[in-house]
Amino acid sequence: MDIADLLGPEGPLARQIPGFAPRLPQQRMARAVDATLEEGGLLIVEAGTGTGKTFAYLAPALLSGARVLISTGTRHLQDQLYHQDLPVVRRALKSRARVALLKGRGNYLCRYRLHLLEQEGRLASRAHVVELQHIRRWASRTQCGDIAEIADLPENSPLWPRVTSTADNCLGPDCPWIEECFFAKARLEALAADVLVINHYLFCADLALRETGFAELLPGVEAVIFDEAHQLPDIATHFFGRSLSGRQLTELARDTLVEQARDAADFPELRFRAEALAAVEAVVRTALGTVERRALWREVADQPAVQEAISQLTEALERLREALKEAAQRGKGLESCRRRAEDLKQRLALTTGEERHSDAVCWFETRGWGFTLSRTPLNIAPTFRTRLEAQPGARIFTSATLAVGESFEHFAARLGLQDYAALRLDSPFDFARNTLLYHPPGLPEPASPQYTPALLEAALPVLQASRGRAFLLFTSYRALREAEAGLAGRLAYPLLVQGAAPKAALLREFRALGNAVLLGTASFWEGVDVRGEALSCVIIDRLPFASPGDPVVQARIESLRQRGEDPFRDYQLPQAVIALKQGVGRLIRDVSDRGVLMLCDPRLLTKFYGRAFLDSLPPMPRTRKLERVQAFFAGACNRPERGGA
Repeated sequence: MDIADLLGPEGPLARQIPGFAPRLPQQRMARAVDATLEEGGLLIVEAGTGTGKTFAYLAPALLSGARVLISTGTRHLQDQLYHQDLPVVRRALKSRARVALLKGRGNYLCRYRLHLLEQEGRLASRAHVVELQHIRRWASRTQCGDIAEIADLPENSPLWPRVTSTADNCLGPDCPWIEECFFAKARLEALAADVLVINHYLFCADLALRETGFAELLPGVEAVIFDEAHQLPDIATHFFGRSLSGRQLTELARDTLVEQARDAADFPELRFRAEALAAVEAVVRTALGTVERRALWREVADQPAVQEAISQLTEALERLREALKEAAQRGKGLESCRRRAEDLKQRLALTTGEERHSDAVCWFETRGWGFTLSRTPLNIAPTFRTRLEAQPGARIFTSATLAVGESFEHFAARLGLQDYAALRLDSPFDFARNTLLYHPPGLPEPASPQYTPALLEAALPVLQASRGRAFLLFTSYRALREAEAGLAGRLAYPLLVQGAAPKAALLREFRALGNAVLLGTASFWEGVDVRGEALSCVIIDRLPFASPGDPVVQARIESLRQRGEDPFRDYQLPQAVIALKQGVGRLIRDVSDRGVLMLCDPRLLTKFYGRAFLDSLPPMPRTRKLERVQAFFAGACNRPERGGA
């Protein structure tokens, strides 16, 4: 049977999956994926919302006979793929392919570090004691150690970093708990799998390790399918850079104190030097300024207070490294701390050194009481391409948002992809009948201080017409906070705000309420699936251009100008187009969904580049009349106006 027939009206998926609807775009994608898995090479597929791209690549992957790696954009999608979608398709196809799930080691309980925390016995609050008891009970019964199993423990709990391991603090084969290591067991299962589900973070971490000459994390495979591939360039950029955070320093100092008390109690100097490092971490944070900031390192590098703080930190790391070198033979934990001290000292020199080459940028970020120093490459394309070419086979990149207009060149260039086949599939949803795109008239330019208040005044009657049931998506936290204050007491519907609760909890409440208005920023622009009437309106405040004040964006703009390229045309505009498509994609998630998209930014209609955004959107009727929005929600005819006015 042709692979497309498997997804057709008489195929096994239609027979065994309730509500399965055959879709021609899905079948076209399945054929293209099947051919690439058979012949090798590169395939880029943009599959619009509703295409069913997951089944379109799972079916050929399970039947290919090849060892296939599927990499997703987020751990949430990874869990959905492994626990929900894969079992369904396997049963329908009667596939005997062995499947496995592998996440980064930080997603698995580390019994050794849990043991150290219990021995240390120092917790900051009674709430943390309760959380630790919860973790203990779970640890006694879990089979895989995946911390995602504990849904009622806060994701930002400070206990998680203390009961999980990282590449820095993992003892590897020297760990006394290695026989019970959940990550090691998951990796063994991954080695035996025919289809392995991972995420982009783990894939890129593996590439970065290979680049430094260390052992591979992931088994060799014949094909890789990247879902949510639009996230891959930014994630890869992070992993090919280097960074040093105040948290890493704090954890090194704390772990050293624990190991010193355990294996070197007669070496008090080691404890003094660990405590000194912890103290210097606060000095660096103070020197970088009291306000939260994200800026180029060169903006503060010459300040005397910063120079003195970095000098103290360098000395404290070196003194601790020397003491750990002397104590390392006493225990594997102390040896691990010695390696970490050496690595952090190298990172410090790299992230605060002179930028002798234009291929990387040094920058820093301060947030709360913490800080991060980073060195980020400006162009990962050569490195990424080299790594892909080192392992021949099929490489498939897919997402709902990869193209700018009809072109994939921007995405391909960021990863160095060449000689690729491309397929662009429009959404099968009937946008012409089920949606309306509203441009509110009379708004000032987005740079105006009156912009957000004017936007809210334009949004209120739309929210009244939609009876809540809306996302308001913002490009900055500042605008979100301004909107939160501006809407307080003015809505007849529940108001949910990003940050008030974990993202998953907010979405559950939004769905349950059925008439809520949710204010969100970047994390709600993508990877959010609310089907049905609960989400009937999406309002986007501005075109999502990356801030030119962001240090990495700023450095990329400078680098492109130096090479004689146009930063706006070649970088800023295509990035913003792809980001807007993600936000728009929240509106229609099912064939029966209906809704209004309100794009507020007047530059869509007044600037030459507005056409690039509009041409990349689904074919939605457009209006500037509030009356049409009200009629749409009242169930009136949704035919396009004459002239598209």
